[in-house]
Order: sequence, then C-alpha cells, then structure tokens
Amino acid sequence: MNTEDTIAAICTGTGGAISIIRISGMRALQAAQQVWRGSKPLDRTNARQMLLGRVRTSATEPGDPALAVYMPSPNSYTGEDIVELHCHGGALASRKALEAATRAGARMAEPGEFTFRAFVNGKMDLTQAEAVCDLISAHSDMALHLAERQIEGALSKNIGELRNDLIDILAECESRMDFTEEELDWTESERFIAKINAITGKIEKLLKTGREGIILRNGIRVVLAGRPNAGKSSLLNLLLGFDRAIVTQLPGTTRDTLEETANLRNIPVKLIDTAGIREASDLIEGIGIDRSRQSIKQAQIVLWLLDAAADNLEEEVSEMRLHTADKPNLIAIWNKIDLAAHRQLPQLKYPTACISVTAATGIDDLLNLFEKAVWEFPHTEEPEIAINARHARLLQNAVEALPGAAENIASGDWELAAVHLRDTISALGLIIGENADPDILDNIFSRFCIGK
Repeated sequence: MNTEDTIAAICTGTGGAISIIRISGMRALQAAQQVWRGSKPLDRTNARQMLLGRVRTSATEPGDPALAVYMPSPNSYTGEDIVELHCHGGALASRKALEAATRAGARMAEPGEFTFRAFVNGKMDLTQAEAVCDLISAHSDMALHLAERQIEGALSKNIGELRNDLIDILAECESRMDFTEEELDWTESERFIAKINAITGKIEKLLKTGREGIILRNGIRVVLAGRPNAGKSSLLNLLLGFDRAIVTQLPGTTRDTLEETANLRNIPVKLIDTAGIREASDLIEGIGIDRSRQSIKQAQIVLWLLDAAADNLEEEVSEMRLHTADKPNLIAIWNKIDLAAHRQLPQLKYPTACISVTAATGIDDLLNLFEKAVWEFPHTEEPEIAINARHARLLQNAVEALPGAAENIASGDWELAAVHLRDTISALGLIIGENADPDILDNIFSRFCIGK
C-alpha cells in the first residue's frame, strides 16, 4: 500500500444517525479545510476539539451541519495527521462528503489501510493490528474480550519476552565464535539448555491455545437434524430467542436449510436447521433432504433430535445411526420428554440430553453437553491469549528449531546453535511483524473493512 497519499473513507456503518469520514495523511488538514467551514478554524490551535460547522459538498450549496476534529501526528490512530468529519447519517450525505474530500486531494482508502498505516508508523504491532479485525468481527463476549487483550499487547508481550531471551542466548553463542581464544566468564551450557527447554514449553503452551482461537474467531457449525416433526425448527427458535423457522404439525414443513448465527454459552455458532430426513414425497422435498445430508457431513457438531413420543423408538435410533455413523461430535436429543415421562428410552452410546422444547426443560443439560463437545476439555474461564492460524504456523516453525539449538549447545557447536536460534527468533519476529513479507501484510489487511 502507498503510505504517501492522503486517504479518506467512511468509517461507520450505513444506516446510523451519524456518519464519520476519516481523512489521514500529510495533507489531511488541508483537504479537510477545503471541505469543512466553521466559526472557529480547523487548525493546530484547535486540535482535539470538536468544532461545529458545515461540510461544503459543492460551491453552490450551503452545506450540511457537521462536526470536525483534527488530531495531529504522531498522536493519532494512524500516527499521521487525521481529521474526522461527523456528518448526518445516511448513504447519500456521507457519500457526498467523502466525494468532496477526494476532490480536495485525498484518495479512497483501501481495506484496512488506516490500520496498516498505524502498523507501519509503529502505533501497533502486527498481532495488535490483527486484533482490530477480530474486534470488529467478534460474535461473543469471550471473543470480544480476547481481541481487547490482544490489542492491549497480551500476545505481543509474550512473544517479545521469548525473543529477548533467545537473543540473549544467541549473543553469547556469537561471542563464543568471535572470541574462541579468550578466557571469558561464559555462562554454563546447562543453564542455556534449561532456558531453551523452558522457552520450548512456553511456545508449546501458546500452541495449545490455537483451537480456542479458531473457535472464538470462526465459530462452530452446528446442524439440527432428525426425522420430520422431531422438533428441530422449534429448538432452533428456542435457541435463537425468536421465531426464525416456521413450525407446524405437518411433517416436512422445513424444505430447505435455514442458517442463523447465535451465541451459545459464549461460543459463536452458526445454527443450521435442516429438512426432516425421510423418503421424499416430491422433488422439492427430495432436494431439501439431500441438502440436509450434506449439511450433516459438513457439521462440526450435530444435534440429532429423537421423538420420545414416537410409536417406534428403535426406528428413531436406527435412523440416527444410519446418517451419523462417522460423526464424532454427535449429541442425541430426546425431545418431547414431557409426553413420555414414564417411558423407557433406549440407551445410547452418544452424549444424550432429554428435553422438552415446548416446556423449555432440559435445555441447560443440552448446552452443557454442547459446551463440552466444543472445548473437549474443562473450560471454566476465558483464555488470556488464543492464537490464530498464522501465529500457530510460525510458532510451530519456531519450536521445531529449538531442539537442534539445545543439542548443538550441549556439544559446543556454537555456530550451528546460532543458526537454529536465528530461525526461531525470525519466526517469532514474523508474528509481531518484524521483517514481514509484503504479500503477507496485503493478505492480512485485505480482510479488513474499508474505513478501518
């Protein structure tokens, strides 16, 4: 990205009461002065003050009332001069204000370009920049808090400490190569090996947070499946807290998959309601049932609803086994338990919940099983750090080089030890953006929305 131009973009969503146009760069103030007029001048003497005036979108119009604030470099989000114009909301008003800014010398910002400039200007490292994107896309309190901690530098601090410890070891390895004949007070090799082993353990601990990171950032794909009239759509509506799916007593009401995002036990999920699986009565229902089977294959967790009030319970169970034989994360749900209070239900080898959607009972038990299936281990508190896929790949590269460093230090081969240490230090540096490849940076920042 070109960091010399002055850039501008709308940095608020459409449809709100206020739209904010952000202008950043060396000529941000001059561009804003051509667009905005007020009783007080927009300049350094009024920096960081919200001033009332008008945005002139053309020479013939009086302009819309708008607030303006000037934030001089380096104390701004991007580290450059920034002016923000707070205009009336609405797509037309904000677009006209943005067009006026571009006529005054700014160009349209690319996705993530404001945050990219913040990274380039040292306002944040790469993990913090990534966390800005995570913050915008967070779908649960846990994901939000995780992004906030990463913006504050929780991961950066950990990576920085590991790098500094390795740099200290590398410095002595290189000194031993340079001063082989000198009788200096060298650190014992055993202490370095112990330190490398401790660093290895810390990196492995970070790697274990990768699954949490994937779940909190990407969510879990959960499919509600079962025979017609088992209560899938009713359960979907109950979990969502509103009526999303049509519910009737007629079998086959749901004829296609319905998808909705939700937050279950602080876990972002995509809930997919599917057509009841049976022999199709017509072509359209058949297509819906085929989509149901495909959704089950793609699901990370399947919630299979069984009708506890059905005439043939073994038939309910055999149908479930037929369509979920290879699904490890299956939760069986006996629904309509209120209609079969004294009935002996077949024992299942899967995690099983007994619920009544109509009476809203047993839902906590179901969610307990769901939470256990997601995390696969006790998860009683929020993670302090949870790495993403890019971090995991680089941490894996880093940790793989450390055993060689320890072995070479033990044998006194300082030159080879230094090679392994440099590989680890380089991999850790790439996590926080040291010597980051331009293609990697483009890939990361292209995921951002325009205006951030």
